[in-house]
Amino acid sequence: MNAVDENINQHNAGWSFENISESFDSHIQKSIPLYASGHRLICHYSDFFLKPDSTVYDIGCSTGQMLLRLAQQHPKKEGLNLIGIDTVLDMVEKAASLAKHDPRLSFIHANALDIELQPCDMVVANYTVQFMPPRVRQKIIENIYQALNWGGAFFMFEKVRAPDGRFQDYANQVYIEFKIDNGFSEAEIINKSRSIKGVMEPFSTQGNIDLLKRAGFQDIMTIQKYVCFEGFLAIK
Repeated sequence: MNAVDENINQHNAGWSFENISESFDSHIQKSIPLYASGHRLICHYSDFFLKPDSTVYDIGCSTGQMLLRLAQQHPKKEGLNLIGIDTVLDMVEKAASLAKHDPRLSFIHANALDIELQPCDMVVANYTVQFMPPRVRQKIIENIYQALNWGGAFFMFEKVRAPDGRFQDYANQVYIEFKIDNGFSEAEIINKSRSIKGVMEPFSTQGNIDLLKRAGFQDIMTIQKYVCFEGFLAIK
């Protein structure tokens, strides 16, 4: 195993989210541009979609920070049902500790594809779909579309590929500079890149929009973009 951060080691072509929950939040903040800003942005947009009794799903919730921020954004909506889903038990156990302070929060250890999503007003997938095998991505987005109430919102934030090789090369180099500025060593950057081979498969902006449209979404907008990281809002 090789170091990809101070307290995280990973195998070549074998990235895993298992047993990294204690270091995950600091790692992701340094790794993804505008990560915290994306959470705040979703919270601000949620004012338009969440009613006092709304159900919200966070697919790939990791340590539950997104749902915690949503709960803090809507302290008076006592009937909110904020549900996090993650395949990693360690993440779910850490996230579940948040529910002790707010009964509106709950977390499920499961694959979202195996769960029948209940009618909801909002779904979030923060840098989650990119880690799903391409063969199942259409299905999960179709499930989300079907579960959303009319007028409901799906927030999908993803790393994206550039439209051609030249722009992809630019994006790769700029992203490396971003990680160096955030304190990663050259070795850690290379090790992280090697670890996610075959594990993370980004689509282009158009590829993600095509997924959303095939599922039934027609109203789609980019609400955040930094080089190769993009946040989409799709409304049913």
